[in-house]
Amino acid sequence: MQLKRPGSQPSMVGPADWFTGTVRIDPLNAPAPPSRVSCAAVTFEPGARSNWHTHPLGQTLLVTAGCGWTQCEGEDIVEIRAGDVIWCPPGHKHWHGASPTTAMTHIAIQEALDGVNVVWLEPVTDEQYLPGPKA
Repeated sequence: MQLKRPGSQPSMVGPADWFTGTVRIDPLNAPAPPSRVSCAAVTFEPGARSNWHTHPLGQTLLVTAGCGWTQCEGEDIVEIRAGDVIWCPPGHKHWHGASPTTAMTHIAIQEALDGVNVVWLEPVTDEQYLPGPKA
């Protein structure tokens, strides 16, 4: 058994190649093979968001704090709040992040296929992001 205590793993800045705005990634667990599952807590400051991306085996998001938005390609932006659980199916192009005025933290859980757990795509433009959820 491994026990990882809070603060025992350094936080990382979300790379500008993957995110718009200020994002902090706190690794939680990434066990060695044969395990394929990894998870991290990701905090998005207001206005921050991921690029469009896909996951070869899907992704589960557990929103733990704040209010954010997510969108699957071809669908409306949806508001997400603490306590929400989101399943992104394999290969489904999507993004997630904070609202313009409120930070949001989620735990991201995903499996890797042949060592790949995410395929990063283009940034979400302000024109795509700023309309927000439909009332």
